[in-house]
Formats: sequence, C-alpha cells, structure tokens
Amino acid sequence: MSEYLLNATGIKKYFPIRQGILQRVVGQVRAVDNVDIKIRKGSVIGIVGESGCGKSTIGRVLCNLIPATEGTIEFDGHKIEAQTTATNKEFRRRVNFVFQDPFSSLNPRMTVAQLIGEPLLAHNLVSSKKEMTIRAAYFLEKCGMFADQIYRYPHQFSGGQRQRICIARALAAESDFIVCDESVSALDVSIQAQIINLLLDLKETYDLTYVFISHDLDVVRFISDYVSVMYLGNIVESASKDELYSNPMHPYTQALLSAVPTFDKAKRQNRIILEGDIPSPSNPPPGCRFHTRCQEVMPICSKEEPVTVEVSPGHTVRCHKFS
Repeated sequence: MSEYLLNATGIKKYFPIRQGILQRVVGQVRAVDNVDIKIRKGSVIGIVGESGCGKSTIGRVLCNLIPATEGTIEFDGHKIEAQTTATNKEFRRRVNFVFQDPFSSLNPRMTVAQLIGEPLLAHNLVSSKKEMTIRAAYFLEKCGMFADQIYRYPHQFSGGQRQRICIARALAAESDFIVCDESVSALDVSIQAQIINLLLDLKETYDLTYVFISHDLDVVRFISDYVSVMYLGNIVESASKDELYSNPMHPYTQALLSAVPTFDKAKRQNRIILEGDIPSPSNPPPGCRFHTRCQEVMPICSKEEPVTVEVSPGHTVRCHKFS
C-alpha cells in the first residue's frame, strides 16, 4: 500500500475559450498546468498563491468535481476516472469539499437536518429518515452547535454557523479527505480562529486529511503540515511549513512572505514589491511563467521552462537558479 492517501500526477485543467455564433474554440485557459501533488494520510497540505493562480481549480479536480484535462489521480491506491464505477462511489463518500461561501453552498429550501442527512441517504448509510435526523444532530453537535437547530433553515444562521453546518455535512458520510477552499476567508477574524480550531479538533478525532486552500499565509502556517505555492497554474515551491517559512527559495515565495503584515520594522523595509500584473492564463509567457515579474530573472528564464528540483529532502523548487 502506498504511503500517500492521494497521489495526483501530471494534472492539467484547461477551459476552452469560445467565440462566435458557432461557439468555436479559439483558445484555452490553462488554469492548472502539469501539477503533481502527493498527500499523506492524516496530514494537512496548504495551497497558497495570488487570486487566479489555480488554487480552487486544483482543489475541485482533486475531488473530481470537475474532470482533469490530463493526468491521473490515485486515491488510497485506486485510480479515479469514470464517475460511474464502484470505486468512484466510495471515493465520493470519502472525499468532500467545504466551499468559500457557506450560504451559496447550502440549499435555502432545505432544513439543516436535510442538508446534513442528504449524503447519508445518498450512500445508504441510514435506513430511515428518523435515523438520518439523529445522525445529523450528532454531527451538528460535534461541530459546536445545538441539536435542536437541525430544524432551522440556512438564512437563520450567521456566517460562522453556516460554515459549521457545511463542515458537519462533509463529515456526515464518514469522509476522511476534505478540501477546504478559502473556507474561513469570508468570516470575521475571531470566527476564523474558532473554525480553524474546530477543523484541527475534528482532524484529531476522526483522523482526517485536509487540503487547505487560502491566500492568508498566517492561517496556512498555523493549520498546515506542508505548504505548496502556486503561480499561474504551476506549483513553484513545496516544503514542510517550517522549512518553507524559514527558508523560502523561489523568488515568488520570498515576495509572498515579505508581504505578510508584521510589527518588525526591518522586515517591512525589506518587503519585495512585484512589478506588473499576473500574465493571462490563456496566454502564459514562454519559459518560466514568473520571469516577467522576477527580480532575479536570467536570460534562460524567458526561453526554457524550469523543471522541479528537490533542493533538500521534501523541499522542491521550480526555478532555473537550482537547475
């Protein structure tokens, strides 16, 4: 058996650009372009990067919410492909997703009992609606709410409470792999801390594995074991959180970390300001995709695409400086 719960290799996700009355394909948006991710059971991997870099897309591909254009995904030793196989039905039960906006991801016409109980019925985990209601109340309490709130509707809750409902729904089908896509970014800071602590408590209780997608580097540092940095569809650096935050090697990672708010005047003065905008994913620059904004650019950067190099055990960088 593999040491990795999920192993994604060569993942690409292109979205067609259509124009005209006949909607002909005139180009491709390369949202994710040749990404490899390996996730150990019981770990938390954080994915960070600027808006539009492909973080949410890779999260959806890993959950098979959208199919990959190319690449393979193995979950617990089984290859995930067609959506009708028995293997994929088990995959659907064990893998879940917590979206950024809890209100839009909850059906406003369904009660909390129905929302949490829906996956239980879909996977034949309960034999009656009474048992479904009991299980829904149990998971709602595990997420820090009261059992008698299962008869309410989503609009009757605050944002933090709705996110707790989404987490309870993800747990209800006995899932052990959860992708959290900016799941705390829309919440107040104090509520963010509560939800993050809840996720960590549930991880220990149910032996969960998380992919935590965020643009908040401090939050990612707190919750993650490993961190991957994305830029324009590529993972440019991956390492354990301690290694990456103490020894960032890719120029983009260094720029991101220098932008984290701090009370240290010396660190504020050393902030790296990236010039220019992120290139379009429908027309990425040749060679290294970061070379148009990099302060350490070399002639080779605009000609050849860099390869991923392991600079130390578990620390990989995609940059010509280390090739």
